[in-house]
Amino acid sequence: MAALSAVVFALSWWLGLYLLARDPRKPVLALAALGLGSFALVVVLDAVRLTATAHAELLGTIEIYLVAVPGVAWFAVLLELARPCDHWRSRVGEVMVVAAVAVLAGVGATMAGGVDGPLRAGHWVLFAVISLSALGAMIWAVARPQLRPGRPGPVTGVVIVATLFFALGNAILVIPLGLVPSWLALASTGVDVLLLGVAVALSDAFDEGQALRADMLRSFVGTALVAVLFAGQALIGLTFIPAGEGRTVVTVLVFTSLAVAISINVLADPLAGVLDRLAFSRSPVLRADRAALRSTEAALPLRSGDPLEDIDDDAFVRLTRRALGHYGDLSKLVASPLTALPEIDERLAARGVPDQPIERANELKALLADRIARLKPRDGGSFGTTEEWRHYNALYFPYVVGVRAYAQNATAAGLDPTARQAWQWFVTEVPQRSLHNWQNAAARLIAADLRGGRMVAEQAR
Repeated sequence: MAALSAVVFALSWWLGLYLLARDPRKPVLALAALGLGSFALVVVLDAVRLTATAHAELLGTIEIYLVAVPGVAWFAVLLELARPCDHWRSRVGEVMVVAAVAVLAGVGATMAGGVDGPLRAGHWVLFAVISLSALGAMIWAVARPQLRPGRPGPVTGVVIVATLFFALGNAILVIPLGLVPSWLALASTGVDVLLLGVAVALSDAFDEGQALRADMLRSFVGTALVAVLFAGQALIGLTFIPAGEGRTVVTVLVFTSLAVAISINVLADPLAGVLDRLAFSRSPVLRADRAALRSTEAALPLRSGDPLEDIDDDAFVRLTRRALGHYGDLSKLVASPLTALPEIDERLAARGVPDQPIERANELKALLADRIARLKPRDGGSFGTTEEWRHYNALYFPYVVGVRAYAQNATAAGLDPTARQAWQWFVTEVPQRSLHNWQNAAARLIAADLRGGRMVAEQAR
């Protein structure tokens, strides 16, 4: 049983960290990682509880609260998936609904008191809150018309199936009364949680125009190797240790070894960045160069040899909008499908530089800057507030210049006079939602320009 629990824990912990490492700033990935990580902790707590003798009751009380966290997190994930792609909308409503579900789950856990039987009303309340909220969010997400254009069909199918199984698995997980062994309940629910995690990873990779299978397989194989090396010996020794405190200690050692080994493997690049900041604190240029090299090496491959082949206009606009949002982040531009534009090839040939990922990312950045500059009105001024200036202002100042008018505690310090003027205009006269709408409209214009240039280049070939 300990070996199976270790496998379920390793898979959940790995996938949670893998999603978090993709981009911790994305709410969907962060919430999915929270669900997977909390589920992994439930697996650990349950395994330790079954071997402990002195504190089993206390661990059961903690577990009944922790077991609700994955369900609440996945409820929030499904609500986030139902949001329109690249559409500004307040999350206040979603936050309030998620908070309400979390409070109700906490009430059910308090009424239950622990994961052990006999069956109490709190168990039913906890099961009903988690399962019904997950099913309701799944129906809402699939029913939203905005979900379909931005998500591939198989991902939606995985979300539906995994959510159904997760709701059913929770019935076994929150009511382990001896009818079904705890390890079997955890394993069955772990499959459902992993399906949902993979669905989220596929959805994010689709949004970014990236391939996922090769990168995920590489990460999985590396994780499996370190897991076997670090925890295999402890698991073998655990089979020869009789029940008691010694067995509990070794069980804890197995899971902590797995957690540390997997974390180091999955988070190798972020950890290398931390070490660089410590070791090269006086060499910012060296740190930046090393970060760029790591980002290039770790960048996910594009979906095909020509990632822009057979992409419709809506998808091309989405990729353009995404690239504009990543204008200042070279590590994100490296993996953009727009680096495969024929115009990038022409620019590289004109410069006489080697065809390398960083060079393509730099050329894409320069190409986007050129297209943004084309939006500037030809009246000879450097800044204006009329309607014809809106598209240029919405892209140039936030992305190229770096004006962050809506950021918390943002100021105009360090900006040149023109950027200061733009900053003041954004703060006093432009609602954030209006800016977002202008950026989307400007992205459509740039996408049409890039799309037209690509068609001309293909015809010339």
